[in-house]
Amino acid sequence: MSKWFLRGLVFAALMVVIRLIQGVLINAFEAQANLISLVLVILFAIGVYVWGRSDGREDAKAHADPDRRDDLAMTWLGAGLAAGLLGGFVAWVIGQFDKALYVSSFFNELTSFAAFTALLVFVVAVAAVALGRRAVDKEYEKHPERRPVPAAAAQSQPETDVFATVGAPAAVAEETGAVQTEAVAAPAADATLAGPSAGFTTEEFPADADVTTEFPVIEDTGVAESQSDDSAK
Repeated sequence: MSKWFLRGLVFAALMVVIRLIQGVLINAFEAQANLISLVLVILFAIGVYVWGRSDGREDAKAHADPDRRDDLAMTWLGAGLAAGLLGGFVAWVIGQFDKALYVSSFFNELTSFAAFTALLVFVVAVAAVALGRRAVDKEYEKHPERRPVPAAAAQSQPETDVFATVGAPAAVAEETGAVQTEAVAAPAADATLAGPSAGFTTEEFPADADVTTEFPVIEDTGVAESQSDDSAK
């Protein structure tokens, strides 16, 4: 059972009991009807305050860091709505058999009365939660040694960049994919250059078996001798 529904059931039952007591007392003391109703509403609010303050203290002790505490406002909002709707419905059903219970029409019980109960529970509980947390925080300020050790250790740890942490696997995957793409593209390029379509195959340049590396012999003639004699004269 969720936290808000449990609280809603408890305060719905408490509201039904208070309305039954209200009917009995008003029938006995009609002149004090307003005072009786006011006192009963205050008693109901005290019950909400006690539970709300307890929730605030327990939450502050469990989470010393205010930024890591639970959202008790939504919990008590749900509890107030459940208490108003369930309490109004049950009171209307009982009022059909017990005429001493002052109830309105079914529509009013599930709208006006339910809204009043929900607002009363929510406002009182949220205020009580804030006061309970504040009381625990003051105790920690006066006595720092009472602060929970795990929470203090968590606060001392450096903060991490959530976006960097989330994006790291994607960046690594992209780099790995790029390297693999280059590795696959390199052999493909080599194969393209060495392939027949590149125009550099050995079949187009056959080796000539008759080609030799010997230099031709130059024959000495008489013209060269006559030129040397003339130069000597």
